[in-house]
Amino acid sequence: MQRGGVSAVSADVIFASNRFPNYKIGANNQIVEAKDDPKVLSMKEVVARETAQLLEQQNRLSVRDLASKFEKGLAAAAKLSEEARLREAASLEKHVLLKKLRDALEALRGRVAGRNKDDVEEAIAMVEALAVQLTQREGELIQEKAEVKKLANFLKQASEDAKKLVDEERAFARAEIENAREAVQRVEEALQEHERMSRAAGKQDLEELMKEVQEARRIKMLHQPSKVMDMEHELHALRLQLAEKSKYSILLQKELAISKKAMGDSSNIYEIDGTECLGSCLHIQPSCDTAPDLSKCFIQWYRIGSEGGKKELISGATKSVYAPEPFDVGKILQADVHLDDHIITLTTTGPIDPAAGLGSYVEALVRKHDVEFNVVLTQVNGINHSSESIHALHVGKMRIKLCKGKNTIAKEYYSSSMQLCGVRGGGNAAAQALFWQVKKDLSYILAFESERDRNAAIMLARRFAFDCNIILAGPDDRASSAN
Repeated sequence: MQRGGVSAVSADVIFASNRFPNYKIGANNQIVEAKDDPKVLSMKEVVARETAQLLEQQNRLSVRDLASKFEKGLAAAAKLSEEARLREAASLEKHVLLKKLRDALEALRGRVAGRNKDDVEEAIAMVEALAVQLTQREGELIQEKAEVKKLANFLKQASEDAKKLVDEERAFARAEIENAREAVQRVEEALQEHERMSRAAGKQDLEELMKEVQEARRIKMLHQPSKVMDMEHELHALRLQLAEKSKYSILLQKELAISKKAMGDSSNIYEIDGTECLGSCLHIQPSCDTAPDLSKCFIQWYRIGSEGGKKELISGATKSVYAPEPFDVGKILQADVHLDDHIITLTTTGPIDPAAGLGSYVEALVRKHDVEFNVVLTQVNGINHSSESIHALHVGKMRIKLCKGKNTIAKEYYSSSMQLCGVRGGGNAAAQALFWQVKKDLSYILAFESERDRNAAIMLARRFAFDCNIILAGPDDRASSAN
């Protein structure tokens, strides 16, 4: 072979590996390159696998991921409920059509004879077969309703788990704040003791203590503005989500209860409409066009224990509209509509639910010596008040005071003659108003800016009055039912 016949190899050629490949002889004498041991992983693959595991663990522990999954479940449950309702309506229409078709064929069979009569009988047999298939489909629909009920129970449990997780995070944030406050309090106490010792000995050496005070304040500022405030914003967002989820859950339960009532008993001509939770209004509305006018009927509301407790009359609640108050939480509300010859009894589908976040809000207000609410005075001793100016209601640990600017309208210490409850006379704004009897010959009706402020004021006043061995309740309410 001549030397010029072989071309030179370029120096910039890059090979795929720095070793000779390991080949094996495969089927049909084909050369197959042997793969590396799959059990031996490179460092890059190990890091990628551990990172994926950490991300998966973080997603499992994420509150937002839990909320996202819960929202998807709620949407699916609502869709299933709507589909079940539509199928039930369609099934009823099909039964009616099949019944009419069979009656028409039966009438036709008596009029024809011969081959036409055989055809009519065959058509009747086909209609009966369709009726059997439709009955089987109704059984499947009942099973689907049971699945929807299971899904609703699962969503309720998920809501409770999410609430528990939020409470744990909030408790952890409060513990950190309390630790910082205790550190500041200890430093301030040490500073005061050192000042007393300095006056006696004539020496003042505060540099070291001032450094501790600054460090404690720095720790407090480090916790409060950044981490705690971020947690508060996140808890506020979660509280809103929980409120929306509870509303969806209550609506779903109410739809299920209404469907059960429609299948079991359709004799009631009235129904209770509204969200069954604190901060809402319940309305008695007619469920058919033949129902008598409610303005001509006598209505009385009651509260009943959720486990079949004693029925308590709610004094003054005689309208078709009633706004639940804190006494009603955990209890079933009942309304008796008195007609000419009989009484129609209506009840809520379940116990009244508490308002989301109201308990923690009241606990934060309890720590204050005096809490101020903006109110509007609407009635004085049962007479409408024409002025709509803003007043200030001060709920203190020893007394309640109503002011307008610097002028004091009413001020009274907690006593057995004082009464405080939600407005029971009806009206669209009943959920934002309360009745306050200062003493036997003086009473007010006050309207708040929101339902939350109204319920917080009632709970706060009853809490402070209870600390003074006084039970604050509405007219003729049982003293043992106070909370």
